[in-house]
Amino acid sequence: MNNRNYQRELDFIIKENTERKVRPSLLLHVCCAPCSSYVQEYLQDYFDITLLFYNPNMDSAGEYEHRSRELERLVAEAGYASKVVICGYDPENFADISRGFEEEPEGGARCRRCYELRMRKAAEYASARGYDYFTTTLSISPYKNADWINEIGEKLAVEYNIKHLTSDFKKRNGYKRSIELSKEYNLYRQDYCGCRMSRKGREGEMK
Repeated sequence: MNNRNYQRELDFIIKENTERKVRPSLLLHVCCAPCSSYVQEYLQDYFDITLLFYNPNMDSAGEYEHRSRELERLVAEAGYASKVVICGYDPENFADISRGFEEEPEGGARCRRCYELRMRKAAEYASARGYDYFTTTLSISPYKNADWINEIGEKLAVEYNIKHLTSDFKKRNGYKRSIELSKEYNLYRQDYCGCRMSRKGREGEMK
């Protein structure tokens, strides 16, 4: 674990752009509506945001559709200015990157590969369309490794020639605020990350 303060780095980026009177475009990968709630509330004053819902780790088309509809409902009801892009459900991509890692514990190597799969889609999409930055809501979760997320983001930034927006959105009570907003808008708040392995692990905990 390194000693970088990702929130402080984000503060600096925002301050620099604000002083220059620049409002950059941001492609924000979204894992679910609850996690996006605080991130949109926080960043909407500083960026023109497009939300990219791409999560091939979901264990069923029904779960995928439910979460994507909740995202669209949140944006509409909260009055966020974000644009929403819903990618098609393609679980084969997740199956490919998780093969051989099925028995890894939650938070292990399989999860890191899953972060990169989804963030790669965001970087590719953002780069192809001329966005200024890309990032993901994943770091808002206390169960996600912010060091890994930012390492992956910085690697992809070089690969796709686009800036990665440093983040650790759980800081400054970001995760707590996402729970408050989820209650305010009565959002579906799932109790597992999305894949069948995380569901199985969660069901095991509840026995």
